[in-house]
Amino acid sequence: MRSKKFLSAIAAAVSVAAISSFAAISAFADDATAAATDASAAQGSSTGGAFLSMILPLLIMFLLLYFIAIRPQKKRDRELKDMQDSIQVGDRVVTGGGIVGIVVRTGEDTVVIETGGERFKIRVKTWAITENVTAAERLKEAKANAASKKSESAGLSAAALTDETEKDKEKKKKDSSEE
Repeated sequence: MRSKKFLSAIAAAVSVAAISSFAAISAFADDATAAATDASAAQGSSTGGAFLSMILPLLIMFLLLYFIAIRPQKKRDRELKDMQDSIQVGDRVVTGGGIVGIVVRTGEDTVVIETGGERFKIRVKTWAITENVTAAERLKEAKANAASKKSESAGLSAAALTDETEKDKEKKKKDSSEE
């Protein structure tokens, strides 16, 4: 949520900067063309420079628009399409209209879901499914297992280090008592 606000603030600041630079450049271009009407050679070079200086802010603005808005949206669309393609029988899904159900049968471009206490069956298009609850739970579980394995291995290595230091202390005590 904060990142969206931050990105929108940056986009607004960049657009304001681009508009103000465009206004300054166009004012400069007007002054330059007025001064260059006397000499035709000077007019060609200043017009080319003014044209280039007007294109540069627009190019920067389009690049920022691509990286802030278009590219993340394409990534979300790709993830949604992958999720819709990986729906299996038995998955709990949620449609765009808010219908929650369990997948009973999958087709080429449709899915039959069973919903309600009376086991109503509804056929919906796969593009209408917005969330696969079962797949999200599996992903969370896999992440939790990976984190627990990582913490276990860290705990075991720490325990091994502790055991080794205790053994070293015991050996030193035995050596000192023997002397």
